[in-house]
Amino acid sequence: MTDAYIVDAVRTPFGKRDGSFRDTHPQDLAAKPLLALEERNGFSGPDDIEDVIYGCVTPTDEQANNIARLAPMVAGWGDDVPGVQLDRMCGSGQQAVNFAAAQIRAGFHDVLVGGGVEHMTRVPMGSAGSSITDTYFEHFSELTTQGEGAERIAENGGFSRQDLDEIAVDSQRRWHEAAEAGKYDPQVVQSEVELDGEHVVLEEDEHPRPGTDLETLGGIPLAFRQEGEGVIHAGNASGIVDGSAATLVASGEACEEHGWDPIARIVDTHVVGVDPLTMLRGPIPATNELLDQNDMTVDDVDRFEVNEAFASVVAAWLEETGADWGRTNVWGGAIAHGHPLGATGAALLGKLPYQLEECGGKYGVSTMCIGFGQGIATLVERV
Repeated sequence: MTDAYIVDAVRTPFGKRDGSFRDTHPQDLAAKPLLALEERNGFSGPDDIEDVIYGCVTPTDEQANNIARLAPMVAGWGDDVPGVQLDRMCGSGQQAVNFAAAQIRAGFHDVLVGGGVEHMTRVPMGSAGSSITDTYFEHFSELTTQGEGAERIAENGGFSRQDLDEIAVDSQRRWHEAAEAGKYDPQVVQSEVELDGEHVVLEEDEHPRPGTDLETLGGIPLAFRQEGEGVIHAGNASGIVDGSAATLVASGEACEEHGWDPIARIVDTHVVGVDPLTMLRGPIPATNELLDQNDMTVDDVDRFEVNEAFASVVAAWLEETGADWGRTNVWGGAIAHGHPLGATGAALLGKLPYQLEECGGKYGVSTMCIGFGQGIATLVERV
């Protein structure tokens, strides 16, 4: 089996809702990391890239018409580079990279781009509509929301509002410290856009609130349950943002041919299905099963990225896997920088090679919860 390597991983800054990207079309947003990969790695899109695989959770309106095909065309790569858009809900961007790795490991392709995009300002959540038939209720007793699932995870785990708010404060602090130290610089590429008729350069994430503390979070109203009955609010949940991310994935032979020095090897991937009523516990079995099938434990992993869709998801994952918070989300997570649904998975996975390089570690795992009860995990090795 051929090894699949991460040659480079980039993303745009994540723009806050109705922020600096509000006048940018999703197709243009999706093209930005492709242009950055081309500039940084010296390839010619039409000659070298065999396919673009992009996640997009709301592929309607301006994100319709297979945005993965349109993005390389908008990037100026002509009409020779194909593209396919996929939707594994919040795990879409990570699944895109995993599919790219699988194609390369199988020997079908040598150079692919996996990533994703979500413009949550211009194409809001729910724009694509939703419908559940009566046959669903022949098998499941109810249909829950992700917010209610997060509440049930907190309730079942005995996590208080303060427990979750402490994770949120840590996420904001960690992001700020990492950003101030330039740790995001290798991955986050500045984006030039037109905003209200003016030329603007966005250089870092807009959503973080570095001054967040427990007192501030304590004043935010609950989002899904009545006061006194729940613990989830906007401050301990992921931010709604706009952004895109892309990862250049190649075989070892292609790396040698192009003179690329890869930053990580994609060792293995895993997906699971879990109870759709609590919905968001997927990262726990996804992580455990991924490590089991590679004869590893959490102690063998130097860095973890666990998507902070809700702080309760992270709290439950930490408790049940036994992983160390000191090795998890060390540069902050989606509570701070936000969660552009189709792009986040590629962005989190793309963090790991840079984190492993910084700490001198060998292995990293990225994992995400997914709507309707799924989980996804990827194991990478620094090279």
